[in-house]
Amino acid sequence: MRKPDQPGDAAVRRARRRIFWTTGAIITLLIMVVGGVAYTVMTHAQDDQVRREVRYGAAHGDLARPPGCMWLYGPGAARMPNAPAGFPLRADLDRVRLTRAPVERTVRRAGTAYLVRTQVRDNGEVVQAVLDLRFQLADRSHLWFALTVAEAVGLAAAAVTGMVLGRRAVAPLAEALARQRRFVADASHELRTPVTRVHTRAQVLARRAAADGLPTAHREGLGLLVTSLGRLGEVLDDLLSSAALTAGQPWRETRPVDLVALARSAAAEEAEHVRERGLTVRVDGPAQPLWVDGVASALRRAVGELLANAIAHTPPGGRIEVALSGTDTTVVLTVTDTGTGFDTAEAERLFRRFHRGGGGRYGLGLALLREVVTSHGGTVVAAGGPGRGARFTLRLPLSAPSPPAVPDGAVRTWRGWRASVPLSGRPRPVAGPGRPDRSRR
Repeated sequence: MRKPDQPGDAAVRRARRRIFWTTGAIITLLIMVVGGVAYTVMTHAQDDQVRREVRYGAAHGDLARPPGCMWLYGPGAARMPNAPAGFPLRADLDRVRLTRAPVERTVRRAGTAYLVRTQVRDNGEVVQAVLDLRFQLADRSHLWFALTVAEAVGLAAAAVTGMVLGRRAVAPLAEALARQRRFVADASHELRTPVTRVHTRAQVLARRAAADGLPTAHREGLGLLVTSLGRLGEVLDDLLSSAALTAGQPWRETRPVDLVALARSAAAEEAEHVRERGLTVRVDGPAQPLWVDGVASALRRAVGELLANAIAHTPPGGRIEVALSGTDTTVVLTVTDTGTGFDTAEAERLFRRFHRGGGGRYGLGLALLREVVTSHGGTVVAAGGPGRGARFTLRLPLSAPSPPAVPDGAVRTWRGWRASVPLSGRPRPVAGPGRPDRSRR
């Protein structure tokens, strides 16, 4: 059996992930803001500088000896051997001669950019200054590269920081959950022995009451007491199994369980409740068994929870259907009712602890149901709509073993555990399906 996804563990993981992503987002945002400010400041400073340079060159530069990275074109100016192709811009020269207004624009040629200014000098000459911007563009590319490297380093630092902060921040929560699980395991273990003793003594009293001919009311009361103590024993055993699962241990003493027989038995136990509410319950399954590997009492409680949930939310005169089927790998159990239903958006939230859906379905029992099913390697989903009833589908891995043997003379105490109880003397517990031999503990 794989380790189940426990709600407490999921909360711890969600808290860690939230801290991790929040820390990463904050660090990334800070790097982006700082990088954006640096890039904006640098580009503005470069733009101001190149504009000042090209304007000064166009107004006062020596046509024979222009400043570095600049070429000047005007009357009588000789063409320089290293001048870029495509200059001067004849259209800009003609426009300035006509309008006498300066023209300044950026031109891209041969994989780089040039800032070109054409104007009329004080002596009346029309001069065109061309400034090469390749060094400014290279500085901006280097800045982008540096920002990319800083972003990558920042993300790595954010990942490490988020992991460290996440573990430290949720450590108290994880410790509290661990203590809670230890308490459940310890309390269940300590209570199991006295409950077992009370249960067996109640069995002995019930047998003696039947043998001595006590009134029917007394015998029925003792029978109800035996049943209640048996169910209490199941709860304690399931708490122990749940504590073992949350600690990463598998289910102890898993056995083949016939899900068809289990569903019919669970429906029979609810017969009196069904009659009181005026409902109809039908169990539809194949004639042959559908075996799954697991703990009988835990699976019975899961199926019983689905039935109890359907009965509680189906009005008088309603119908509940339990359908079972099997494939080559999976056993499917579906419980459908004609009850009040629930909002489709509530389907997944029904399995959260202490959640109450619009249809009045409390999520605590269903949350425990999902834990049991998940721990057995299965899934459970809900579907329905307001006023259209509900359908819960449970899927478990199929197993194909032979049924476990039952000792002769054994009688059933609580579901999944059998105890041999003689008419007199101390009862002797023996092993049975879904329960280890308690006499060895």
